[in-house]
Amino acid sequence: MSIGRIVRHLFQHHWRAKRVFPQAVLERVERAIRQSEATHSGQIRFVVEGALDGRPLFRNQHARERALDVFSHLRIWDTAHNNGVLIYLLLADRNVEIIADRGIDAKVGAAGWETICRAMESEFGSGQFERGVIDGISAVSRELAKHFPPDGTHPNELPDRPVVM
Repeated sequence: MSIGRIVRHLFQHHWRAKRVFPQAVLERVERAIRQSEATHSGQIRFVVEGALDGRPLFRNQHARERALDVFSHLRIWDTAHNNGVLIYLLLADRNVEIIADRGIDAKVGAAGWETICRAMESEFGSGQFERGVIDGISAVSRELAKHFPPDGTHPNELPDRPVVM
């Protein structure tokens, strides 16, 4: 466990997520998710966590492990076609993880998701958080549209509203 990481997480706590993603940006992200889901039958959730605290931080939990916890907690795996996708941003580490349910993950694979994550992180590195998230949603949507086209009867199974933790 790095003392630098602990300090970064303690001082870039939850207030930073709300500053980087104010209400107006969250509304635009929600609209992007809703519009993207019209092009496929998958489900997308976006979660931003300012920093880890308590047990996850002191256990040195990494973004991938935390994203798996969030994926499970939000029940993203509980979709009819196993095509839910979580885009998770751990802001203190500027690390993006995409966790996809088995139906879509089997078609895209780790390398496909990794490419999207790195592109988003590149945008974040230049301070373009909103653009990075919306571009990431578009890239995930393109993958979902290829493998799970809209079927006209597929309900919106998960909320489109971003989660700020």
